[in-house]
Amino acid sequence: MHGPASSGWLLVALCALTGAYCLLRLRSSVAEQRRTAGAEAVMGFGMAAMAVPAAVLAPPRWAWALCAAVFAAAALRSLWTVRADPRHHLHHLVGSLAMVHMAVPMATGTHTGSAPLTGALLLYFAGYVLWSGTRLVPAAVAAGADGGTPAAGWGDRPELAQACRLSMGIAMVAMLLTL
Repeated sequence: MHGPASSGWLLVALCALTGAYCLLRLRSSVAEQRRTAGAEAVMGFGMAAMAVPAAVLAPPRWAWALCAAVFAAAALRSLWTVRADPRHHLHHLVGSLAMVHMAVPMATGTHTGSAPLTGALLLYFAGYVLWSGTRLVPAAVAAGADGGTPAAGWGDRPELAQACRLSMGIAMVAMLLTL
């Protein structure tokens, strides 16, 4: 990723922690949490790897090609599963395609990417961040208002999963801005 090293390292930490929490969600007793946790963990760890400042570690072009291939495969999987849950898997599809869009110029060494596509992705993820943030506020209020509910396990907390999605959306906006 191009840009200041301090912001790159903050993105690495944020995305890696988000990916780690998504791995924890794979053990959830709630089926809805498990369904999307794997794809979100791949996205979190992939974003963390791509956010490492270029001044610190400049991976070879084949590593970027591998990254593009992994996210192209994730996009195909999301395209296949979009039938089951169009709303959520469509977001995974757009996220995976955005990762491919960022990795291909790094693999080819040409940074003359498609500005209209980058702009459209920026608009999508900025809108997603705003929408996701508004969904987080009621979840936090509802969780605090219900005093009689037993404590859920770390992998079963929908407000934490929503916070992870929000943080990955913010990170995606930051990464697309550097493209």
